[in-house]
Amino acid sequence: MPATTHAILLAALLGAGFRLDVEQLTFGPNNHFFGYIGHVKNIPWNGNGRYIAALRTGFQDHMPTPSDAAEVVLIDTRSDNAISVIDRSRGWNFQQGTMFYWNPRAPDTELFFNDRDPKTNHVFTVLFDIAKKKRIREYRFADTPFGNSGVAQNGGRFLGLNYGRLARLRPVTGYPEAHDWAKDAAAPADDGIFIVDVESGAKRLLVSYRALADLVKRQRPDVAGKQLFINHTLWNRDDNRIYFYLRGDFDVPDKRLDIPCTIRPDGTALTAHTLHIGGHPEWENGARIIGAADGKQIIYDVDQRKVVDSIGGPEVFPKPGGDVALSPDGKLLANGYREGQANYYVVFRRDDGAYARTPGFSHPGRTSGDLRVDGSPNWNRTNDQILFPGIANDAGHTRQLFRIRIVPAAAR
Repeated sequence: MPATTHAILLAALLGAGFRLDVEQLTFGPNNHFFGYIGHVKNIPWNGNGRYIAALRTGFQDHMPTPSDAAEVVLIDTRSDNAISVIDRSRGWNFQQGTMFYWNPRAPDTELFFNDRDPKTNHVFTVLFDIAKKKRIREYRFADTPFGNSGVAQNGGRFLGLNYGRLARLRPVTGYPEAHDWAKDAAAPADDGIFIVDVESGAKRLLVSYRALADLVKRQRPDVAGKQLFINHTLWNRDDNRIYFYLRGDFDVPDKRLDIPCTIRPDGTALTAHTLHIGGHPEWENGARIIGAADGKQIIYDVDQRKVVDSIGGPEVFPKPGGDVALSPDGKLLANGYREGQANYYVVFRRDDGAYARTPGFSHPGRTSGDLRVDGSPNWNRTNDQILFPGIANDAGHTRQLFRIRIVPAAAR
């Protein structure tokens, strides 16, 4: 393993009971990243903890074109983090990667990711078996070619979005030049959030943009004519509620529409909420979701439509609106946030209030825009490691993966 000043970093211990040790896992000259955030149990490690899924690219200076395939790789944590290429994807971006999800019903071997057809630019979802070393299913829909935007936490279903529409309206979350079948409509009736049954492959439109425009028009009469899009479709831990953002004119502050909504997977209880709790919230239990409001890390109940609790304080979470991820057992909360040109990570233990913080990881030139490096903390399955992206201290300033180990204070 190459020597690097970023290989091992010891975090300052700000609470009692544990410390955070940070290690660089991947190295250049290629870039390696997982993407998105480890909320809603979006875990990079497979079921037995041996492999970490990631993308590998030879560039990070432009958004991917349709011809820019990224390598889908596995990092073998039991073999000195050796990397093997298992496939390639043309459906990806630097913020969200390719929407990797290990299949909750076969997490040791089955992995979801997105791809696109190079001839049609149609986006679709792949189910890959790492034991069989092949794609065992592709979820293609010729009339509405969407990709996975979130697998149900207990498996069996996934949500889908039109990544061509996102590429036009929120490029950082889309796949450039992907096919957009409803581009001429501001609020199309045949586009929105889709839901797919994993076993049968059947799809249905859970909610359309037209229905959402009708939902919010009293709250925002100016919705008429806005080109609408959706980000961050998040299943809760019981798989009976979905949280998402309805957006329009996102890059025009005085016209921006950014409304949090919830819906049940059967299409009922569609609700537009008035309290915005940050761009990347995280489900806790039941109807409770973790976000930020009034400078605090809070818990919002989507059924009661009000803040019902808070977590930590400003000394723990100086920027509670960062990327937050709750550990699978619900006992630890990680927050990745930016100060200046650096990302920091706080891990907070909820039962006794202990917390620790990492040093800052500098990201010069990657703090904003479509190529930025977000905090994106991602938990493992045993609640003691977090994966995150960072810029390495190497000649090419490559994008690499780092791992936080949560170590009890008594351990050496």
